[in-house]
Amino acid sequence: MFDPFKDFDAQGYLRNVVGEKDLNIVKQLEHDLFTANLADAMAYLAKKRTITYRDFLQVHALLFGDLYPWAGSDRLTTSPDLAISKAGTCFCLPYEAKRAVEEGLRLGQNKTVLRKSPGLVMGFFAYGHPFLDGNGRTMLVVHSVLCHRAGFSINWSRTDKAAYLSALSQEIETPDKGILDAYLKDFIEPPLEPGVWEAAIHSVRGLNGLVTTDTVEGRSDDPAISQKYQEFDQRRGYTID
Repeated sequence: MFDPFKDFDAQGYLRNVVGEKDLNIVKQLEHDLFTANLADAMAYLAKKRTITYRDFLQVHALLFGDLYPWAGSDRLTTSPDLAISKAGTCFCLPYEAKRAVEEGLRLGQNKTVLRKSPGLVMGFFAYGHPFLDGNGRTMLVVHSVLCHRAGFSINWSRTDKAAYLSALSQEIETPDKGILDAYLKDFIEPPLEPGVWEAAIHSVRGLNGLVTTDTVEGRSDDPAISQKYQEFDQRRGYTID
């Protein structure tokens, strides 16, 4: 069980407000809140000429704040000493999360770059993985808004979840090699009107399913963990200016 706070028995999964321990129930609550709060998150982003890291955090707070008291806080705040992975894929250490997401936002707000490399942008959001839960849905919302501004959309309802996650994992491990871009190219369509964004996102399969939860690799100051992440970054071979 993913328990970064080490209080699962007392406060349930990730200190959710009802103290629920059954992960199936928690995930259904997450999905219900995502559905209920998506319009507010979209409206918030629509007012932002430039989307910043603070806005990225606020989208998470709007979507999941009714369930998690820490919603909108990144891992540097909630779990600053922990290295996190999922299904064997390493995410950046907490102090690098902001930098990774900001690189995605920098690239994603260049319309030419985003049209050419939507997978690269999504890969940086995923590598940053700033939250203990709800990362996928938060970055999907932000990415969809950026795509709309760049004049296209991605029909996520046509994607295959397993194939997408496989390409995303490869993108995290070897960014800017076109792996996720190549997967997404078959699903690129004309832009959607804002009024149908919500329906399009709701149609994405698997949002309310029980998925693999994160894993605590260990403390980020553990020499073995530090070495592992240094080697992972070297293999990634991408330098953020």
